[in-house]
Amino acid sequence: MSMLRFLPGILAVQVATALLVVAGTGSSPDWPPLAALAAIITLLAGLWFGSIAEHLKKDALTRAAASFAREREHLVVRAETDKRAALEETHRRLVLETRRAQRKAHLVLGLGLLGLLTVGGVLLAVEFMTVGLLFLTAAGGALGGYLARVRQEALAARSGAALPAPPPSRPALPGQRGRND
Repeated sequence: MSMLRFLPGILAVQVATALLVVAGTGSSPDWPPLAALAAIITLLAGLWFGSIAEHLKKDALTRAAASFAREREHLVVRAETDKRAALEETHRRLVLETRRAQRKAHLVLGLGLLGLLTVGGVLLAVEFMTVGLLFLTAAGGALGGYLARVRQEALAARSGAALPAPPPSRPALPGQRGRND
């Protein structure tokens, strides 16, 4: 379609060339005016074709810029979608790892408490009554505190609130250092 824009100029140059040939084949051709006329026709045709080519170039650049803008927008949307999917996958894996670690910690704590209860029962059986009761009381207190903390975490998870930070530990005696120091 764009080449048809050059057709009128090509036809005009061919007609002018044919007229120059006819004028030059006469009985006594006058060459300098014919050469000047041919140079003027060539110059005008060149300017005309240059103008048409410049407009075609501008149109092509505009179409290419629009195409690149659409492609860039498509790439941005696809990158955002990929990023969102990657974040969701990372979050899912993080939740799974957290649950796995919590299950392992619960198992270790349960086995530790079971060991304490077993030692307390054995000490009671061999009549170390005070020490056995001490072990059973410590195990019961640890289990009670653990169950209270699990309940707090479950309530906080349901409501979406954060757990309160544990209070800072204080030294038992002056000059001693606390657990967090």
